[in-house]
Amino acid sequence: MKRNLLIFTLAITSMILVVSCSKDDGPNNPQATCSDGIKNGDETGVDCGGSACAPCATNQLAGEITEDTSLDASVAYELNGALVVKAGASLTIPGGTVIKATGGTSAYIAVEKGAQIFVNGNANAPVVMTSASANPAAGDWGGLVICGDAPTNKGVNVTSEVADLSYGGNNPNDSSGSIKYLRVEYTGATFSNDKEFNGVSLFGVGAGTTFEFVQSFNGGDDGIEFFGGSVNGNNLVSVGSGDDSIDFADGWTGTGTNWYILGGAKAGIEGSNNGEDGNATPVTTTTLNNITVIGPVTEGALFFKEGGGNFTINNFYTSNVDLGVKVTASDNAAAARIEAGALQINNIQFANAPSGLVITDYEGDNQSFFTEGVNSGAGNGAASPDWAAGWTIGLDNSGAATTENLAGEVTGTVTLDPNVEYQLTSSFVVLNGGVLNIPAGTTIKATGGTAAYIAVAQGGKIFINGEANNPVVMTSAAASPAAGDWGGLVLCGKAPTNKGINVTSEVADLNYGGTDPNDNSGSIKYLRVEYTGATFSNDKEFNGVSLFGVGAGTVFEYVQSLNGGDDGIEFFGGSVSGNYLVSIGSGDDSIDFADGWTGTGSNWYIKGGAKAGIEGSNNGDDGNATPVTTTTLSNITVVGPVTEGALFFKEGGGNFTITNFYTNNVDLGVKVTSTDAAAAARIEADALSINPMQFDNPAAGFMISDYGGANQDFVVEGPTSGAGNGAAAPSWASGWTSGL
Repeated sequence: MKRNLLIFTLAITSMILVVSCSKDDGPNNPQATCSDGIKNGDETGVDCGGSACAPCATNQLAGEITEDTSLDASVAYELNGALVVKAGASLTIPGGTVIKATGGTSAYIAVEKGAQIFVNGNANAPVVMTSASANPAAGDWGGLVICGDAPTNKGVNVTSEVADLSYGGNNPNDSSGSIKYLRVEYTGATFSNDKEFNGVSLFGVGAGTTFEFVQSFNGGDDGIEFFGGSVNGNNLVSVGSGDDSIDFADGWTGTGTNWYILGGAKAGIEGSNNGEDGNATPVTTTTLNNITVIGPVTEGALFFKEGGGNFTINNFYTSNVDLGVKVTASDNAAAARIEAGALQINNIQFANAPSGLVITDYEGDNQSFFTEGVNSGAGNGAASPDWAAGWTIGLDNSGAATTENLAGEVTGTVTLDPNVEYQLTSSFVVLNGGVLNIPAGTTIKATGGTAAYIAVAQGGKIFINGEANNPVVMTSAAASPAAGDWGGLVLCGKAPTNKGINVTSEVADLNYGGTDPNDNSGSIKYLRVEYTGATFSNDKEFNGVSLFGVGAGTVFEYVQSLNGGDDGIEFFGGSVSGNYLVSIGSGDDSIDFADGWTGTGSNWYIKGGAKAGIEGSNNGDDGNATPVTTTTLSNITVVGPVTEGALFFKEGGGNFTITNFYTNNVDLGVKVTSTDAAAAARIEADALSINPMQFDNPAAGFMISDYGGANQDFVVEGPTSGAGNGAAAPSWASGWTSGL
């Protein structure tokens, strides 16, 4: 049946908005607009409030809100245009809501004079307004604009610099709502050098408005700016602003407490009165308490300009920055205020003073407007304040991670930061002599298909130091991740293989193979790789983790591959052992070894791969090549269904001893092809031994083994728990894995 897309407007004009489906929503109470044309009470007769609620799936925000409207924290919203709350209406955004914006200057959220916004975040679930880009950057979208009816020295009903809304009036106690625990990221889209969005812009906002626990992160212009009004700003954080971090002007008469400012481009705080008339009234007048500014910045901790105003600042902590107070020669009104004692800074501490510290750039007669002392600023001096823990980004105690790109080559020692969310945009290769340290809790998100992978060359080392409850995760950056989104992890060592010495790896084009069975490529513990397996061709694909000629000096344990496009984990020769390995949902074989691998394996849990649970081979060109693949495996679980059995013994196979082998819904396999004489000869010579092996929930048409040769006693049935719990996930996999 063909369905026409119908856009329904109730309280929202020209806006696409999801409201969560409810069983109370009946045909006479339409609340949702659906991407497939289904909505409550439309002509299809499908009621979104009933069992057919699932198809309602649009999440785009744009247009005008004309009646009270609430968003749903369970919906991932996309802001693809201007969203304006009109006078008389309100917008409520619950904690945990994420809004991702596209569209540069055309994408912003604005609240008209007479409208209200209620951002109801909390310390553990802030509201986040951010960029939808896979590689976000300052200026990706506008920001949040709020216009109120409080006095400014720009006049009444003047037009805001951005969003073109009226602001300013005669009500100092005007309320534009309440904003608590909000984080805005990658704002500051630019019209021109003189017209840019800030992270949050407050135009004439009144003291009846709550504005606290707000962060701007990596904005293109100012982080937070007060344009007149009387609203107070408490517990504010600004990190990485492209201009000033926190700015106030135009007769702002609010107060501020607990401001933490880190690494803005220009001034930590810019305070002014009026750019056209430094003596305009009402004069900017404020008291600020408990302020931290961490440099370097180019215009000091405070830029007092355009008449400045009447400022009292108590407990001002700075690190690696001078005070500034950059009053220009032509700014007579600002200088006159300093001379009259209108600027008073009590107890300012200069920690980690920059080279050539001048303290202040003000050259007038009054040099006593500040007194030095010792204080904690916003709470912890230069360190992140306790009140910022959990809901911020880019701080030592943030609950969310800073985002940085990861690409290129490592030649020295590089240590990643678990507080940073890394975007793997290309190859990242640890070269000979290089060391890459990845601490517990680090997340790396990849984009770029076959171009994006992490590799360790011969002579390089990687140390992945995950923990049972805090693994290292390498995954896809896609909003809807899928197998094959990126390459994977590749290690190349100097241990023997039967492919030769200094041969070229199938992926990453690095040399591997040598004469040192104890070669050390580092240590990998508690690692999860997801959605790997990007494909060059049917014969050339990345695995989740590929180990080419890796030596026994390398630690490789507690590693999972999840939903990879090719094999989960594969050993190409070498002598490294693999213990406590998990492979779930591989697009080919789950764990594969070949080319003269001589390591051992214990505690492998394999579930739901497309082909063989384990594929073991010697050499695809010569089944008798030496060194011959030789291994002992113990405590193995394979849970089907898979198409090629629990074990595919191929291309010469090798010398395998497997103990405690548990299978569920899968036969053993041992699929030796009729042309694989070397593999068959090894089975006949008892080079393959499996004892005990348990078959639970046998698959339909169960045959145990597909091997048709004379030797049928290479497998002995008996009870075993396999990797620990039979078909159930083993206890050692708890906490750090996914999909179990």
